[in-house]
Amino acid sequence: MKILLNLLKTPSFLFGFSLFILTLLFAFVFPLFYPVDAVTRVGLPYMPPAHGHWLGTNHMGVDMLSLIVSGLRASLFVGFLAGTIATIVGTLLGVYAGYKGGWRDNVITLVTNLFIVIPSFIVLILISSSLKEGRSLFLIAGIIGCTTWTWSARSVRAQASSLIARDHIALARVNGTGTLGILLYHILPYLMSYVFMVFILQTASGILSEAAISMIGLGPFDTVSLGTLLNDAMKNEALGDGAWWAFVPAAALITVIVFAFYVINTSMEGVFNPRLRK
Repeated sequence: MKILLNLLKTPSFLFGFSLFILTLLFAFVFPLFYPVDAVTRVGLPYMPPAHGHWLGTNHMGVDMLSLIVSGLRASLFVGFLAGTIATIVGTLLGVYAGYKGGWRDNVITLVTNLFIVIPSFIVLILISSSLKEGRSLFLIAGIIGCTTWTWSARSVRAQASSLIARDHIALARVNGTGTLGILLYHILPYLMSYVFMVFILQTASGILSEAAISMIGLGPFDTVSLGTLLNDAMKNEALGDGAWWAFVPAAALITVIVFAFYVINTSMEGVFNPRLRK
């Protein structure tokens, strides 16, 4: 409770959290007051913003604001799912390696370093391009999550290694507590604030990765996301036609979401890390 109060007293946290809440309201509450239809053609291609169509239309004559709302939902879904997968995989491997040490730590560290050496975005491109059919939001999120867990594992391992010499860990061993019990009840609770910050960064990374992979045409099929909107604008020469509304709102939303996550993470680190507080 004291930590929460400290967070609420931090201006940067309130600013980042407010931005995040505004994006959620825009994605899930705004459609209650605006008829969102991301399929029906409502006018000519690249109609400028006007009454009834606040952000104009895209190259197919579909309401751009409806596409933005649908795309934001999809991007948030991919980001949260990819962030969850990457955080869980990285945390479990990192905690286990940091606690056990020895050859197990060496093997996990070796695998982690191999994944770090190979750029995750290149792996993401190769896997996505090999899937000619069925690239759904679930699959894209799974691919992103399974290719971006490495730095989480490395960071959590370092934190777990610093805890194994503490008295309560030694006491748990003396009492006969097994490895799983020590990890779940004596190490992870001390790392939850750090793991949550890792999750925030992984979610932001997932949103950026989806936007990047979709922008080059390897995103989900038959689904609108902020990345696919940028790809459509690029393919149909929206910039050359002066149709700024086809790409600026999507790019701005991606920037705002990721910026909000990074501001939240930085402010939380300032509260959770005693050295930074000093």
